Amino acid sequence: MAAFKLTQAIVSFRHQDCRDLTGYEDGTENPKDEDAVEAAVTQGQGAGIDGSSFAAVQQWLHDFPGFDAMSRAEQDNCFGRERDSNEEIDDAPESAHVKRTAQENFEPEAFVVRRSMPWVAGADAGLVFLAFGKSFDAFEVQLRRMTGHDDGITDALFRFTRPLTGGYYWCPPRGSAGIDLRALER
Repeated sequence: MAAFKLTQAIVSFRHQDCRDLTGYEDGTENPKDEDAVEAAVTQGQGAGIDGSSFAAVQQWLHDFPGFDAMSRAEQDNCFGRERDSNEEIDDAPESAHVKRTAQENFEPEAFVVRRSMPWVAGADAGLVFLAFGKSFDAFEVQLRRMTGHDDGITDALFRFTRPLTGGYYWCPPRGSAGIDLRALER
C-alpha cells in the first residue's frame, strides 16, 4: 500500500540561475550546510519526530503586464534587491520583500530553507514556492508580516503577484524500515 497519494502536480522548471520569471534571484539568503539542516529538520523532539520536517507549498500567479508597467526602480524596490547584481538595497522601502521576510529579524529567528521554481500554464505563469522548516512557526510569522497583519505594511510583491494555492505538510522521517509514522500514534 502506498503511503502517499498524488492529488495535484504543478509542472515547474529551473530558469536561468535560480531566477523567477521576473528576472530576480530567489533563495539568496537560504541557510547553508548545517544551518540549513538546523532550520529544516526537527531534532531532539522525541520518537517519531526527529528527522521530520514541515513543508509550506504555495503557487503564485504573476501579473506580468502590471510588473512590466513598473519602472526598474519600482521593481527593484518591490524585492529590495537590484535585479542585475542581486545586491540588497540599503534604503529600500519597508514594504520591500527582503525587509518583510528577513529571517534573522524575527524573535525568535524564522529560518527556513526555500526553493522556488517558475511555472507556466497557457497564458498564466508565476512561481511555485516551497520551504522546509522544523516547525510551522517560521512560515506563519513571515506570512503575517508579508500581509501586514502586525504593522499594516503589506509586502510590495502583492503589487504584481498573488497566491493561488497554499498548504502545509508534515514530512515524516525515514528510517531503515521506511517511513516512520510513530508520531501519529500519540
